[in-house]
Amino acid sequence: MAFISVFDVLWPNMIGPSSSHTAGAASIALLARKMMPGGSLKQVDFTLYGSFAKTYRGHGTDRALPGGILGFHTDDKRIPDSFSIAADRGLLYTFTPDETETEIHPNTVDIRMTSDSGRVMTVRGESLGGGKVRIVRINGVKVDFTGEYSAVIVVQQDQPGVVAPLTKVLRDRGVNIAFMRLFREAKGHTAYTIVESDGKLPEDVAENLKDNVNVRDAMVVQI
Repeated sequence: MAFISVFDVLWPNMIGPSSSHTAGAASIALLARKMMPGGSLKQVDFTLYGSFAKTYRGHGTDRALPGGILGFHTDDKRIPDSFSIAADRGLLYTFTPDETETEIHPNTVDIRMTSDSGRVMTVRGESLGGGKVRIVRINGVKVDFTGEYSAVIVVQQDQPGVVAPLTKVLRDRGVNIAFMRLFREAKGHTAYTIVESDGKLPEDVAENLKDNVNVRDAMVVQI
């Protein structure tokens, strides 16, 4: 479980009335956008759960989510104008409150992104308070990623011998691994390796990782 200090809760650097509903929402959407490789987005669909579903209009969640998708950080003064900026950029978006799901963190959002090329990616995030967030699903696979460190996210076939070549690529590119975790939907199916680093990652390291025949995709998330 992520540790949250009282200072994080009281003093997030943010635009908006609520650390959980505004800063957290913007952070989740910004991480989701960074995970979507290449190209522009044409549509984003937000499904909101728990208190997000109940208060998203009054607490600024509805402006923070498109703001994050547009690349705005939590202290960006453009967040209140995210509706008009999204319209200017041709970004379509929808909000769907879902109050039927109860076995879920109270500040949860599913983000379904569709690119201009038709590529689709879904991300589920939780706002933990004080602007802290956690990504808990990528394309339906359970993961655990806080976005506090820059990261490489590798989508791969779950089979023996895949991870060692990945770490060799990172070693050869001078990446210092702070944390590394593996997640999978089922044995022999799609797996995710999330490698977090305490330094800036080479932008082209994703292409190096894709040279592995068992790697389906790789994304660099710079923090």
